[in-house]
Amino acid sequence: MKKQVICSTVFPLLCILLLFLSVEAQTCSPSGKIKGKTPPPGQCNQENDSDCCKDGKWYTTDKCSPPVSSQTKATLTLNSFEPDGDGGAPSECDNQYHSDDDPVVALSTGWYNNGKRCLNYINIHGNGRSVRARVVDECDSTMGCDSDHDYQPPCPNNIVDASKAVWKALGVPESDWGGMDIYWSDTD
Repeated sequence: MKKQVICSTVFPLLCILLLFLSVEAQTCSPSGKIKGKTPPPGQCNQENDSDCCKDGKWYTTDKCSPPVSSQTKATLTLNSFEPDGDGGAPSECDNQYHSDDDPVVALSTGWYNNGKRCLNYINIHGNGRSVRARVVDECDSTMGCDSDHDYQPPCPNNIVDASKAVWKALGVPESDWGGMDIYWSDTD
């Protein structure tokens, strides 16, 4: 009789836990791979500790990103949107460069949503603070390792690639800039 009571109370808890984990872990599946090639000398800008593609290494590509919610979990990375910055070309949304002193971001391909978030603002929450930033670019999760992408690998599917202004507004010490867990949401 004791076994039935334990199983009947533990099993539902286990089911609830598994349901919670499956909802929290909902992600999209990788859509493919691309093979890296060594960039020509001086062609991969490693400002902000950006990675350069490695010859023969396979990189995962994604056409989607995790579902957007009122608290979408993401990784904040550092990017320069200025000419000669590690962002490469002008921003997709307006074909312009942007000052690193402006709170601007690039979103992974799925969240960028074919430009539907272009020039809209998102709220970013991290380090106990919040900042409002403007979406100006796509962090391409479908392609990379070529001149258009500054010979950098494809972006993971959960990235908010942010200017220095965003990192400053979140109060993150400069020595810790580069990668941080955050939550973001669309503004009202």
